[in-house]
Amino acid sequence: MAVSVSFRTYLLEQLGQVRPVTTRPMFGGLTFFAEGRAFALADDGVIYFKVDESNRPDFEAAGMGPFLPFGDPDRPMQYYELPAEILENPEELAPWMAKAIAVAMKAKPKGKPKAGGRPKTGRK
Repeated sequence: MAVSVSFRTYLLEQLGQVRPVTTRPMFGGLTFFAEGRAFALADDGVIYFKVDESNRPDFEAAGMGPFLPFGDPDRPMQYYELPAEILENPEELAPWMAKAIAVAMKAKPKGKPKAGGRPKTGRK
């Protein structure tokens, strides 16, 4: 995974016209966040948005496919390529972003369970 500085800048400008986003490098590519949740990733000049059953049909209807980081079609990630023309128009981009962010908000946060998860024994 690789993303050029110019592509990163372009994506931040385009997405930022719709709503504030942040990005950080992850796994050699970039992950984009809104409200602290990962909703998009970029790799090799392509941006992918997070999908589930609520928005996957939009991507499939546009002829877009899933992100295949391992090249194996049996192991797709739940991110689909965003049509390039959508990225060019903030009015068209807004609903695609909103849906991807909504999917990200539904996903359970990953991470370690909080300490102290066991019931107290009543010892003093």
